[in-house]
Amino acid sequence: MITVYTKNQCPKCLLTKRYLEQHHIPFEEKNIEEDLIALEEVKALGYTVVPVLKTDDGDSFSGFQPDRLEKMNGAS
Repeated sequence: MITVYTKNQCPKCLLTKRYLEQHHIPFEEKNIEEDLIALEEVKALGYTVVPVLKTDDGDSFSGFQPDRLEKMNGAS
């Protein structure tokens, strides 16, 4: 499962979620503006911008990165 950390009014967050949905990649969304624990999780990963994607195996990256998403799609 992929965790996607987002915030309101974030175009890159919307693009990322849309990609995952269109490619049937399951994910859990955590909005850092509505969930302070999620905000702390993003900070603990060392990120200051969203979206942040984190996989179950601990890999993480920030931003809308179609090439990284494509690799996830191939692994699903």
